Amino acid sequence: MATRDRFGRRLIQLYAGLTLYGTSSALLVRSGLGLEPWGVLHQGLARLTGLTIGVVSIIVGAAVLLLWIPLRQRPGLGTVSNVFLVGIAMDGTLALSPEVHSLAIRLPLLLAGIVLNGVATGLYISARFGPGPRDGLMTGLHRRTGRSIRSMRTAIEVAVVATGFVLGGTAGIGTLLYAVSIGPLAQLFLRVFDVPPASGGSTVVADGQPRRAILRP
Repeated sequence: MATRDRFGRRLIQLYAGLTLYGTSSALLVRSGLGLEPWGVLHQGLARLTGLTIGVVSIIVGAAVLLLWIPLRQRPGLGTVSNVFLVGIAMDGTLALSPEVHSLAIRLPLLLAGIVLNGVATGLYISARFGPGPRDGLMTGLHRRTGRSIRSMRTAIEVAVVATGFVLGGTAGIGTLLYAVSIGPLAQLFLRVFDVPPASGGSTVVADGQPRRAILRP
């Protein structure tokens, strides 16, 4: 019974975290003060293609997941759920929320988006159902190249921000604030939402994501 309760809690954390991640990303979009690194790329591609940013997020997530094949990464339930749920939650939140123009509203939206993103990261990673596709790309490159996770993450995110910015994505003070604060926030909420692993283990999900590999589903 304890194992079943733990599994149920993990599932709730996973889907609550992914939904909240999409919602928090939408708040960053509404703030207009800068998106998280991958969000800059998604917004730039959305403006280029005419697709919604959530749909672009799904497409990019699926494309990144294909890169796992040569890296011999194993996806989990959380990985596949991440690809779809974050984009759906983002588009849903944007559809229900109006555009804002006052800085007095945009700044709180930015701060709320960053903090909630940290909460979401703690929730879904602590659920232990496998890394997001972008995190898995970083850890896979880390294992194949021998480079540190920090250097892999930095190289990838600099590349996606630069590409997204050229395509018209919003990079600004919010992007910088996100970069310096999401690590401490995520580590805090990883401790808050941690679910101790069961002794048996599971053959259905991929477990054991390195916690240093966060910060993007």
